[in-house]
Amino acid sequence: MKTYTNLYKEIYSMGNLTIAWRKARKGKTSRQDIIDFDKDIEKNLLILHNELKDKIYAPKELINFILRDPKTRKISKAEFRDRVIHHSLMNIIAPIFEKGFIYDSCAGRIGKGNIFALQRFEKFSRKVSQNSKNRFNDRNYVKGYCLKADIKQYFQNINHEILISIIKRKIREENVIWLIRQIINANSRKQREREYLRIGWIKKECL
Repeated sequence: MKTYTNLYKEIYSMGNLTIAWRKARKGKTSRQDIIDFDKDIEKNLLILHNELKDKIYAPKELINFILRDPKTRKISKAEFRDRVIHHSLMNIIAPIFEKGFIYDSCAGRIGKGNIFALQRFEKFSRKVSQNSKNRFNDRNYVKGYCLKADIKQYFQNINHEILISIIKRKIREENVIWLIRQIINANSRKQREREYLRIGWIKKECL
């Protein structure tokens, strides 16, 4: 299996951060947080560049809200500066993992959204049913199945160490792994800090 190193400098390069900024703001330029960031874009991108270069970057706490569409879901949104970092990381590592995905994996992949998934489903359904003809009495008929499933609170419950171990099969540069840890542990770190403060307050009250 091919492994990759020497990626980190590419991630925090000003050229890559500029591309990431453009991707993060695409179609959202009227939002106030993006307007504020764009007021001094060169300075703000340079700050991100230096934070990554010196490994002092720390994501802001995620903003949580409830979305009903119609299923009720808890959504966690990162601040715009952190979304720029997300894009800068993905610009470099996504092509590495893209090669290992099956063709019909659609989530979060360029050019493979809902429409692509529906088209692939229709193709397979027609293939199995021979253009929707009723063949259930045919002894040579191959039945097709469709599984609709969801993993409850997947992102909140995924084991980070297992995830990191999978990523390390491809990426052997510790600086990149450090950045990935900073991102995926963002909310859990804040939750731990709040829990430590709460426990400290309870102990203080009990004294």
